[in-house]
Amino acid sequence: MTTTLPPVDLLKATPSNDQPVIALSEGSDPRVVAGALAAVEAQLANVILVGPTAEVEATLEAVGGSVVGSGLSIHDPAVSELTDEFATAFYELRKHKGIDQDAARKAVKSPLVYAAMLVRCGHATGTVGGAVATTSDVLRTAIQVIGMAPDAAMVSSFFLMYPPESAENGRAMLYSDCGLVIDPSAQELAAIATASAQSCRTLLRSEPKIAMLSFSTMGSARHAAVDKVITATAALRAEQPDLCVDGEMQFDTAFVPSVGENKAPGSQVAGQANVMIFPNLDAGNIGYKLTQRLGGYAAIGPVLQGLAKPANDLSRGCSASDVTQMIAVTVLQSQGTSDGN
Repeated sequence: MTTTLPPVDLLKATPSNDQPVIALSEGSDPRVVAGALAAVEAQLANVILVGPTAEVEATLEAVGGSVVGSGLSIHDPAVSELTDEFATAFYELRKHKGIDQDAARKAVKSPLVYAAMLVRCGHATGTVGGAVATTSDVLRTAIQVIGMAPDAAMVSSFFLMYPPESAENGRAMLYSDCGLVIDPSAQELAAIATASAQSCRTLLRSEPKIAMLSFSTMGSARHAAVDKVITATAALRAEQPDLCVDGEMQFDTAFVPSVGENKAPGSQVAGQANVMIFPNLDAGNIGYKLTQRLGGYAAIGPVLQGLAKPANDLSRGCSASDVTQMIAVTVLQSQGTSDGN
């Protein structure tokens, strides 16, 4: 089934018997609290707001919310009954790095680490942070605490791009990597594309058609940067022969049917791509922002892929609605993991 529904609407349209729990590590931020309230009101998930109890309660009161009967709960790492359990688990996890038990106990009192431990220890389905914390802190904590998926070669990121109603040839797409891996090698590009294909199935409910992007289309230019994309495409085809992938190709070849027919006749991807793999972070970051600002597309992300359990990053300029959408993304990722996708 092909859909252009954004995550909140897709989750509402996806019946499930599960009751997901999402831990928000910045539970006293007004945007986070407002986004959490919207998520529980829409019955997307139950939400744990992590932070000092008095601060979280004050923010809840300021935005007109309450934990009473709302699907919200507050966890204060300084006094939580789970802190001892988490300190022991974190010590066992990181003692090979020289951490001692006192340092482990101090670490899990950090809301970011505590939220990730909720996920690792099975008390939450996934976690979202980054409204205040930096991407590097969010990512480092996720990798250290939650860890990489057993079949993942690396952790990367993507943006979900949703077209305005007025867009010609508009379709929902996945752009990767636009937020994390600065200059991937050919093998890393192939790994990013592999992960993005699964993310496309999970979050866009579409079979991926992957365009390996470049400034060259099918040999129109020669350069080491083009060679990297050609090598990545060949590696991906060898490793994942069932994937629909083509390249190297320019964006217009990947996106516009008439250009695709002219520049890459016979390609199953040209003009129809819904997964755009950018050759480096410069291209990806610029590309998604151009699509958003000039094309009018809605951009949701960066979404992380390659972790053992869902953990996602917010922009520090996020809105409450961004928080709600990322909660929905995190739930959908957990469903994709649990059903074997």
